[in-house]
Amino acid sequence: MQHRHFIHFKPFGYISQLNSNDDRQLRKKKFINELFDFPEGTMPVGRLDEKSEGLLLLTTDGKLCNQINSGGYEKEYYVQVDGEINEEAIDELKTGVLIGINGKKYKTQPCKVHRIATPELPERGKKIRDPRHGPTSWISVTITEGKFRQVRKMTSAVGFPTLRLVRFRVATITLDNLQPGATKSVSELV
Repeated sequence: MQHRHFIHFKPFGYISQLNSNDDRQLRKKKFINELFDFPEGTMPVGRLDEKSEGLLLLTTDGKLCNQINSGGYEKEYYVQVDGEINEEAIDELKTGVLIGINGKKYKTQPCKVHRIATPELPERGKKIRDPRHGPTSWISVTITEGKFRQVRKMTSAVGFPTLRLVRFRVATITLDNLQPGATKSVSELV
């Protein structure tokens, strides 16, 4: 069987699933299969929560999906945080911070973090907030793990809550010029 692979720009407000067995979820949530006719057996590689945007890999190859999920591949996020983030907070993020996972404290692995200029990203469908509420800043965070809402929890732990989170890269694959909701078929993922 010839497997198929896709890169997708998951927009804000959608969940990283193609479907659900939960009737309530089907009525209230937006699924990415509403944006593209994925073939039978397609599965997302990892997840982005409903409020996160950006690069989502999908494949019909379960072994490849598992390999990417457990293989320690870099995932780079562009993160808009509340306030002017300082070097002390960036250094804390780099070395690892304590976050809550399943009711227990977890120290994140060391990662790459640096301040960036406002990235050229498509406007988000929902307004982030009014500029009168104070300054914001952008950082790039590159991790190799992927705990539930990890990047959001990390920035909150150092006092700079996440306002917008966009996954830009997984391994060597980037969003390129994809627009929110767009899907591109590719010959390989990694």
